[in-house]
Amino acid sequence: MKRHIVTGALGSGGSYMCEYLQGHGEVHGLGRWHTSRTVPQKPLYPVHECDLGDIGSICRVLREVEPDTIYHLASHANVRASFDNPCAVLRNNIDGTLNLLEAVRMECPEAIVLLCSSSEVYGQVDEGLTSKRLDEAFPQCPVSPYAVSKQTQDALGYAWFKSYGLRVIRTRMFTYLNPRRSDLFATSFAMQVARIEAGKQDILRHGNLNSVRTMLDVRDAVRAYHMAAEKGIPGEVYNIGGTKTMSVKDFLFTLVELARCEIVTKEDPALMRPADVTLQIPNCAFFEKRTGWRPEIPFHASVQHLLDHCREMV
Repeated sequence: MKRHIVTGALGSGGSYMCEYLQGHGEVHGLGRWHTSRTVPQKPLYPVHECDLGDIGSICRVLREVEPDTIYHLASHANVRASFDNPCAVLRNNIDGTLNLLEAVRMECPEAIVLLCSSSEVYGQVDEGLTSKRLDEAFPQCPVSPYAVSKQTQDALGYAWFKSYGLRVIRTRMFTYLNPRRSDLFATSFAMQVARIEAGKQDILRHGNLNSVRTMLDVRDAVRAYHMAAEKGIPGEVYNIGGTKTMSVKDFLFTLVELARCEIVTKEDPALMRPADVTLQIPNCAFFEKRTGWRPEIPFHASVQHLLDHCREMV
């Protein structure tokens, strides 16, 4: 039975990853004692107290677990907040990844490390390339502190593969729907719809609605991570994304149509980013060919799942 470690196990993506992996081996989560939990109930897998800022604590857990695969999802991931706290985001995301790679090099160099980066590394695409699907060779031009941190994580993973022979596989995830992550625009919209339905809020506030995104369900996303770790090739990098492309405005209208009451919307300047990424359509052909992965959950089923989760939370 394979042993898996998931960093950021108490976070939104990490908790989904741990739950999925329970059917594929022995699961161990890593979480800081001061992390806000998004896990809906007590996990059925052990979560080790481990701060990626402390390399000694990482080495301790690696020696104890002896993992076959490490899924590195832990990061400060709020793009908007990274403009207000750039140093904290950069230090956390870069130093934590560096410490993890060094700990793996010392304790379990044969383990597969899946380093989960983001499509934000590609930055803003020229509007004249509206039909351009971004492949892994597309130039990286990050425009937010968060994106810079993910680009650096990506580069560290490749450098430690080339220099030290670590079995690092990198992924760049595009937009996905994650009910447990409240700072994503999709979850924020759905939660506000649920609050308005319950009479706890009057107006749905939003930022830029003109961005174009390709949507994926978080459950398809974590399945893709597992397939990347199982079938991917160390040293390679893979784009992962959905097939449903639409503007943020159209996504909002989709939620409004599902609402049980009238929804009034209003633009909020505080939700605007100083520099935004407004066009991201992925080309995932390389990953799909390598692993055979394809999205399975229909878009409307994913949206309904998101909205139902938010209604339950409210």
